[in-house]
Amino acid sequence: MTVVAQLDQSDWTEADYPRMDWHDSRVHAISLAGEPQVRLLLDLDYVVRREPGDGFWVAPATLVFDAPWGIGGGFGPLAEPLDIADIHRLPSPDQHPAPVWHIEGHNFAFEVRADGYRQTLRRPPLLVPVPALTWDERGGVTF
Repeated sequence: MTVVAQLDQSDWTEADYPRMDWHDSRVHAISLAGEPQVRLLLDLDYVVRREPGDGFWVAPATLVFDAPWGIGGGFGPLAEPLDIADIHRLPSPDQHPAPVWHIEGHNFAFEVRADGYRQTLRRPPLLVPVPALTWDERGGVTF
């Protein structure tokens, strides 16, 4: 029997940023897509909660930045998993009000300018021993 966590919400926006934590969330895919508006999408395993000694509550999620711009950064060896260390909201460095979202990982870092984001869980969280889901548990890559 699969154990599933009960949540008070499955959708978040930049208003929820102060209480969100992406540490150890694994990125499976990144896409720039959309019409008429471009979006930056990250397909990730979001660590909803840590259970000391019991594992991690993890769910497949989509993190979306609408109308992104000023994207830059770099990636290390792509043979290693892309695990997020943190996402920082930095103040605008110029007259444009959009903050800089700095996404840093264990072998990558990039920045994007966007007014905000939304993140949606695509399935309920599962209790797993490591902070990543198997291909079957997450339903593959999807946006």
